[in-house]
Amino acid sequence: MLHFWAPHLDPAHPDGCTQPERYAIRLQERGTYLAVGANGTSLVEVDSWQQAHLFHAHEAAIRAARELNSEGRGPVDVVKVELEPGPG
Repeated sequence: MLHFWAPHLDPAHPDGCTQPERYAIRLQERGTYLAVGANGTSLVEVDSWQQAHLFHAHEAAIRAARELNSEGRGPVDVVKVELEPGPG
């Protein structure tokens, strides 16, 4: 079972993380990214990082990428995404 986030880094509570960077998982061979499917339990390929699942913590993204690679679902890589700060 993939653990895309820890409970204290739940993306449902984005205000708990103040850093402007996020991390996405990219499939190296195709240059596509991974997102959580509509059913909430599967992974789907998407064309851009804007459509991908974004991790709030580098450690969580690395953990998921290692798990995917060890399961033979890669090779995948972690890509840092710099978000523009919103109006505040």
